[in-house]
Amino acid sequence: MTVWTRARLLAHFAKWRLTWSRHDLDHRPPGLKNPKFLSARHAVALMSDDAVCFSSGMAGNGRCSIFFWAIRDRFQRTGHPKNLTWITVGAQGGRGKVPGTLEEICLPGLLKRHIGGHLETKKALLRLTDAGHCQLHTMPQGQQAFLLEAQARGEDSVVSTTAVGTFLDPRCGPGSIVCGSDTESFITPEGDALRFRLPRIQWAFFVASYADQDGNLYVDGASTLTEIRASIRAARANGGKVMATVCKVIPSNPERIYVPAADVDAIVVNPFNEQTGSVPMRSYWPMFTLQSDMPAVEAIARLKFMNHTARITPTRGPVEDALARLGATVFTSASHPGALVNIGVGMPEEVCRIVSEAGLTDDVTFMSETGVLGGLPAPGVFFGAAVCPTKMVTSGEVFHLAYESLDTTILGVLQVDSDGNVNVSKRGPRALDYVGPGGLPDLTASARNILFVGSWQAGGRMAVRDGAMAIVERGVPKFIARVDEVTFNGRMALAAGKNVFYVTNVGVFRLTERGMELVRVMPGIDIRRDVLEGCPMRVVPPDRDPPVVDASVLTGLGFRLAWNG
Repeated sequence: MTVWTRARLLAHFAKWRLTWSRHDLDHRPPGLKNPKFLSARHAVALMSDDAVCFSSGMAGNGRCSIFFWAIRDRFQRTGHPKNLTWITVGAQGGRGKVPGTLEEICLPGLLKRHIGGHLETKKALLRLTDAGHCQLHTMPQGQQAFLLEAQARGEDSVVSTTAVGTFLDPRCGPGSIVCGSDTESFITPEGDALRFRLPRIQWAFFVASYADQDGNLYVDGASTLTEIRASIRAARANGGKVMATVCKVIPSNPERIYVPAADVDAIVVNPFNEQTGSVPMRSYWPMFTLQSDMPAVEAIARLKFMNHTARITPTRGPVEDALARLGATVFTSASHPGALVNIGVGMPEEVCRIVSEAGLTDDVTFMSETGVLGGLPAPGVFFGAAVCPTKMVTSGEVFHLAYESLDTTILGVLQVDSDGNVNVSKRGPRALDYVGPGGLPDLTASARNILFVGSWQAGGRMAVRDGAMAIVERGVPKFIARVDEVTFNGRMALAAGKNVFYVTNVGVFRLTERGMELVRVMPGIDIRRDVLEGCPMRVVPPDRDPPVVDASVLTGLGFRLAWNG
């Protein structure tokens, strides 16, 4: 990447940071005769108290900021709308830092209940819940997407074996309930399965790229489609309203219409809508679209630079690089060319980077929960989008595809236990510590190969020294006797015939009938001292010393990645 490119990206980020809260609640382009075009202030004035609302999007993709700002403004001025139930599939928070997210409406009296798959980024929501002002629920993202489709069909629930044996199963945990006085779980047992349901959606909010003067909507230049169509159909089936925001009005093009005017009740033109985090829709980045002509390697380098500049993603050192290379070798030995693959956030992104650098990404198809297929998953603040995607579908469609043919999912971890159970959803006792299951229950239920990739300990310090991995200072074990919350049930996955691996700084574990077996060990790691006696997790003692990971994986010198490697 050239110095000039870096300078341009720095200028881009600086401009975004200085203007990221700009909005005009009274903006309505002059000359529009169609009564569907309203200012944001007039659009949200249509809302009633106690409404059940749904917003599409994930992270910085498809964020309908203008509606969040307008609802907050109206409530602070009038006390209405109040007692809202707000539903999202993907994460839509700003970690208490970025304005224009769902956090704008997290005020006492305004938001009564929230249901979402991923909660960690909604800091204001979690604080509201800890203060006793909000009821908080969670469920798998895939099941939520299917529930939108069900409501569109006039049905109120779906039945699935996904999440059986986890905290989402009321026979094992609280069901959908995270916190609050709402004692009714939206997940109930149904024989050997679970029945999932959602309140009936009355208001659907989303971002489209453009509208024409007739009110037809277009998604050209969008980075994701997520739940736009499904939420429209659900709201329509329930007799509800559909609210869209676009960045500008363009000439009609019947062949490109994504949402016909008849399906929309109100359209707000907000010139400041974003394609994805930091990128204005009016000058969108083609790298996130089906028309991208930028080499994927160059695009990822730019995004990585942006994330590091914004301090969104942690700086990776030799220890993390070695972990990523180890994860990549396990991936290429478990998966195969032609596979459909899902990459999670965090260390899985680094595994994907190693696979990309080895030139193997064209051999597989990556997918994201947002519905983007092909190309490379976008990292950090751009997560949910893809670089040079080859296809875009809805969230529901991509989860259906996963259940049909997902080969491998690569995910992060918070805790792992002796039975191979994994916790990714709960960091501590407060709502503020809560993460949520995200799409993990669906992805692990559908994938044939499951790779969890994460550090051996939290805190502490490890180092690569003289071609060996060394534990310099012990931290808090992440591999323990029993996880605090079962987001993934290891024994049930094993019974379903899945291959489950746990890739760590000390080596690779595989879940077997005997338990957690160490199948590969990093150079420099003493199995008894660092593994068997180094964590509370029960490790099956190996019959013989497991193979030592090749030194090139640890150091990167001479490292080569190949299928069945």
